[in-house]
Amino acid sequence: MTAGGPTDPDGAVRGGVRGALGGLTTRGRSFLAAGVAAAGCAYVLGQADLLRVGLLLAALPLVCVAVLYRTRYRVTGSRGLSPRRVPAGAEARVLLRMENVSRLPTGLLMLQDHVPYVLGPRPRFVLDRVEPGGRREVSYRVRSDLRGRYPLGPLQLRLSDPFGMCELTRSFSAYDTLTVIPRTEPLPPVRLAGEAPGYGDGRQRSLAQAGEDDVIPRGYQYGDDLRRVHWRSTARYGELMVRREEQPQRARCTVLLDTREDGFDGGGPDSAFEWAVSGAASVVTHMLERGYAVRLLTDTGYTLPGDGAGPHEGFVATGHDAADGAGLMLDALAVVENSGERDLSRAQGVLAAGGEGLLIAFFGDLDEEQATSAARMRRRTGAAVAFVVGGVPASSGAGGVSRTQDETVRRLQEAGWTALAVPPGASLGDLWRRAARTGIEPGAPAGSTTGFSGGWS
Repeated sequence: MTAGGPTDPDGAVRGGVRGALGGLTTRGRSFLAAGVAAAGCAYVLGQADLLRVGLLLAALPLVCVAVLYRTRYRVTGSRGLSPRRVPAGAEARVLLRMENVSRLPTGLLMLQDHVPYVLGPRPRFVLDRVEPGGRREVSYRVRSDLRGRYPLGPLQLRLSDPFGMCELTRSFSAYDTLTVIPRTEPLPPVRLAGEAPGYGDGRQRSLAQAGEDDVIPRGYQYGDDLRRVHWRSTARYGELMVRREEQPQRARCTVLLDTREDGFDGGGPDSAFEWAVSGAASVVTHMLERGYAVRLLTDTGYTLPGDGAGPHEGFVATGHDAADGAGLMLDALAVVENSGERDLSRAQGVLAAGGEGLLIAFFGDLDEEQATSAARMRRRTGAAVAFVVGGVPASSGAGGVSRTQDETVRRLQEAGWTALAVPPGASLGDLWRRAARTGIEPGAPAGSTTGFSGGWS
């Protein structure tokens, strides 16, 4: 929630009396001009009655300006945004609350909130008289089909006199930010081809060294098996110690998103690049739900949530950090744009420093040199699955898959990847099931999924 008041420095009327005179409405300017013209004619014609009418017409808007400018009631405003993070195409609700904290009732108020045009029309509300201590609440909804981060605000309050002669605008200084994340698609809980045993549970276990001198004891915790008590360490430390015979290692997954501008054709919400971004968001969410430690990597070498400097760093695991880590990666995907990178060398370097585990990549069009870099990525991973999204639609073959996609899939399969070409309008869930089939082996023909229609735009 954000709050402020028009009597604060950020909400004060700027320009003093000149600013107040600038708030005259068309009606007020017309009355003032008519009064001045009538007074001038009365002076020329010597008509005293006409002079009185002219002075009355000219004085009315000036009196309204003076009264409105010297108004001392205070109004506070706040904005509530729920939720602050929404998928593309979903709605968020914005609640505006105005409260009169002065001892005088207000006149006619008009609220206006500034929103980007992609979220919809600018909302305006008219509030009638607000009693002292009174509160008014209004709400509106915003929606965007384009992912991104959008500012909401500032909230403007327009004051008007009862005759409509003058309007003064006062602004609050606070902003809110709405984050529109990519659409995510629920994926089936299948085991991918080449996935090591135990990954579906999200954990691997490695036995500690069997030698007595290699035992690493820890303090006894309620529920530990008494058969694991290590008596020598218990005698040494003076408290009950148990053997740490199993050291859990969480299965890791790296989601690689190719953002090279040369790898994708076209733009817009239905483009191949947007499909890849949405696919990466879906996989990140799905793998975290399955218990994996996940990180997001782009072709620029940028990793989230960590820097990935060590073999086990840069991953977010389940538990308390999972929600924050997932939100961090989805926020990054909300604003990711095409990069100017020419190859995948930076991403390859990050994976070479610590790329063990499952690798799931969303590639654009890859030439021979870039496919060689992708082959080197495969060497350090337990399993590698690639979805090839890029390609030139004009050269589409059977099933809407371009020839460049077929060629990229063939190169990746020869390097040991489980690679699939993504036709226009394809469902990631269907491709996910297809990647799990054991019949997809390295060296197999680069089959193109059929049954889809449409085209990237």
